[in-house]
Amino acid sequence: MVQRLRVRYAKRGRLRFTSHRDISRALERAVRRADVPVAFSAGFSPHPKISYVGGAAPTGVASEAEYLEISVTRACDPERLRVALDTSLPDGLDVLDVVEAGSTSLADRMECSAWELRLPGADPALAGAAVEKFVSADQVEVERLTKKGMRRFDAREAVLSLAVFEGNETTAGQASGQPCVILRMVVRHATPAVRPDDVLTGLRLVADFAPPVPPEVTRLAQGPLDVHTGEPADPLGLDRDTTRGGEAEPVGRHVDGDT
Repeated sequence: MVQRLRVRYAKRGRLRFTSHRDISRALERAVRRADVPVAFSAGFSPHPKISYVGGAAPTGVASEAEYLEISVTRACDPERLRVALDTSLPDGLDVLDVVEAGSTSLADRMECSAWELRLPGADPALAGAAVEKFVSADQVEVERLTKKGMRRFDAREAVLSLAVFEGNETTAGQASGQPCVILRMVVRHATPAVRPDDVLTGLRLVADFAPPVPPEVTRLAQGPLDVHTGEPADPLGLDRDTTRGGEAEPVGRHVDGDT
């Protein structure tokens, strides 16, 4: 291994229903198709040195901020590798950014995530009242079935911000004219992880509020907490070579580059 590359990719559209294991397989196939000189582990069963950083978005949840690291056996141009990987992946798995890894751990930078939940058919007034009750509560205990059985934990402590907005419904990425309640939240990464569905459970417990249909959930960003904005900052900012590409691109924004 002579170089490590850090990759941000998105999971969009129908691909949000793909499991993390299937996404891992698709990415490994894309690495082979793109002729990436990936390094392999030693031993009887060598495997490509691809590590996934940060908690993977749950199945059924879209994401604009999934991260991985690839170790390679010869130096690669990050932008050329981004284009090659993006071309080799199916529509809906989109490689947004590639940078050469710095010396510090990327996993240590993943302090929080920003989420958006679209709630078609929900009542804005009821949603606003429920959010106020949740935010003002000192503790909101919820239960969730985990691999170790049913677990009870506080869903309020990890929520750094929670706000309600009004927008339009979206279907297959296209906005319609139908009104839609939108919840936006920033959640600190903790153990156990507090997920958007845990917050919805908390809203039901404190205010008897529940969306009439399953929500459309998207992770907008994850990274270190910016204490000035209260939002996740770009976790690749410390690695980015600003002398080649100008100012660092904000998290959640993607502009296609040229090879």
